[in-house]
Amino acid sequence: MSMEERAVPPRVVAAERVASAAGFKKSCIPEVGRLLKLAAAAKPDGVVAESGTGSGVGTAWLHSGLGAGARLITVERDEELARRAAGIFADDNRVSVLTGDWQLLEQHAPFDVFFCDGGGKRDDPQRVVEQLAPGGLLILDDFTPSPHWPPRFEGQVDELRMFYLTHADLDATEVLTTPVSSVVVGARRL
Repeated sequence: MSMEERAVPPRVVAAERVASAAGFKKSCIPEVGRLLKLAAAAKPDGVVAESGTGSGVGTAWLHSGLGAGARLITVERDEELARRAAGIFADDNRVSVLTGDWQLLEQHAPFDVFFCDGGGKRDDPQRVVEQLAPGGLLILDDFTPSPHWPPRFEGQVDELRMFYLTHADLDATEVLTTPVSSVVVGARRL
């Protein structure tokens, strides 16, 4: 069985259809999706959060690993995308799709898994880290791999990546997802 033939959860397929219909081009790639599924599965009774629902592709990957006792809260600024994504999960009361700014997530913190793909990641990284429960997992995607230390992006030190990789409250590492993309994964120290 090749990578392409691995099963894709039905809700991921549904969310990809929504993305296509909406002309949304920034959906989570399968390589990141499988990591999201693993992270959610590792916290079976956890509170799982996502900033930047989009059409719900990443949400659907998180959902595919969600334990029976877990909750998933995701937020999207675009009302139409949020409405369409909410429809994909309407039959599962463990999932809440919020419409608005990423800070709406705060009332549901601390998080056992936080896929920060929208607001917060760049504009308030310290606050992102503060939303994690002890042992909570932080997943940040859309980085460009760099063979250098400190990591560079477009010829400059990548200060954002450095912030997360060297944060005193995180054990973090960078993981290659494709030859041209990577994620930063961190666990909040106890």
